[in-house]
Amino acid sequence: MFIDGANLYAAARSLGFDIDYKRLRDGFASEGRLVRAFYYTALVEDQEYSPIRPLVDWLDYNGYTMVTKPTKEFTDASGRRKIKGNMDIELAIDVMEMAERVDHILLFSGDGDFRRLVEAVQRKGVRVSVISTVRSQPPMVADELRRQADNFIELQDLAPSIARVHHHREPMGNPGTPGAPDMSSQGGPYANF
Repeated sequence: MFIDGANLYAAARSLGFDIDYKRLRDGFASEGRLVRAFYYTALVEDQEYSPIRPLVDWLDYNGYTMVTKPTKEFTDASGRRKIKGNMDIELAIDVMEMAERVDHILLFSGDGDFRRLVEAVQRKGVRVSVISTVRSQPPMVADELRRQADNFIELQDLAPSIARVHHHREPMGNPGTPGAPDMSSQGGPYANF
C-alpha cells in the first residue's frame, strides 16, 4: 500500500468521511499478503503544534511505514507566503524499489503525475490498483491515471469498511451504537484487489 496522505485525506473529506487507518490496513491485509503500508506526508516543522502529528505518530506505532519530510516555505510572485510539501518523488522511488518484491501495488492517490510510474511498474509485471474517487466535485482522480491502472477502486465504495465510526454515548441501559459491518468476509469492496 502506498498512501499519498494529503491526496487521500482530501478525497475522503470531499466524500464526507474520515478514514479509520486500522480498518483500512486490516481490511486489505485480510485479502492478501500485505508486505508494507507506506504513508507519505509533509510536516510543518516550525509550528509548536502540528494537527497532523498525532496521526503520524499513531500510524508509526500501528503498522505503517511513515515517510515524511519538512515543508518548504517560499514567497510567490505576488508576494504571498506559500508552503510546499510534495512527496511524489519519495513515493515513486519506494514504488520502484518494492516493484521487484510484490505482485500488486495499491496506490491511494488520484494524482495524474503517477501515470508514468504506474506504467513503469506494470512493465515489470506488477498489477496496480488505484484508489481514489470520481464521485466528488470535481473528481479527485486524474483520468489518465485511472485509465492506466489495472483496477480502479472507488473510495466511496470502501467507505462502509474504512470510515471512522463515531460512537455516541447512550444513556445507561440502552445498547451502544453498533459498528459498521465487516464487509471483507463477505467478498466486499476489498475483493476487487
